[in-house]
Amino acid sequence: MKISSITMLIAMGLASSMAYAHSAGEFIVRGGPVYVHPQDKSDHIKIGGAKSDLKAKADNDTQLGLNFQYMITDNIAVELLGATPFSHQLDLRGGGSTGLAGASLGKIKHLPPTLSAIWYPLDSNYAIQPYVGLGVNYTFFFDEKLSGQAKEAGFHGLDLDSSWGLAAQIGTDYTFYDNWVVNAQVRYIDIETKATTHVGNTKVTANYSLDPWVAMVGIGYKF
Repeated sequence: MKISSITMLIAMGLASSMAYAHSAGEFIVRGGPVYVHPQDKSDHIKIGGAKSDLKAKADNDTQLGLNFQYMITDNIAVELLGATPFSHQLDLRGGGSTGLAGASLGKIKHLPPTLSAIWYPLDSNYAIQPYVGLGVNYTFFFDEKLSGQAKEAGFHGLDLDSSWGLAAQIGTDYTFYDNWVVNAQVRYIDIETKATTHVGNTKVTANYSLDPWVAMVGIGYKF
């Protein structure tokens, strides 16, 4: 009797665990805050083609992120990362010879949709499902605005080129109740752009790599 009861409990536990794991054909939708931390690998800003001692720096931002994932098999999925627009303050660094050190250049906004292939290495007996992913990112910048301080210094116009780059991530899902999922993920995205503005008739350019670390925690549902 005792052996039968123990066997039944084990069987129920395994069935429950298998129900928690991801399965081929499932869609998973996740949402939560996304934190973006740019690495700020800026070349020296060129003024009229001549290298200056100025560099650009962007601050951090947090927005609402959304993940849409489809399980191709029990272990392989495709995922699309989306978010509300990120906004960054651009400041000038260095520039001792120009007198612009610490000046605010302006604000930029961007959207970085990222399409990734995801691999879950564990089998279906685990409710906790870590994963790794590799994909491609397209970032487009918009609503670039110079600050009042930059305009007073003679700058006018600001434009940032769009960017294509690779993205890599690690993360984990935990199914805690029926089809509800808790998710945590960290990814690195290769984002490189060229910023262009003008001082009078003189073109000012900078090759700028945001290359951000992106962290997200969220709640998801699979169906």
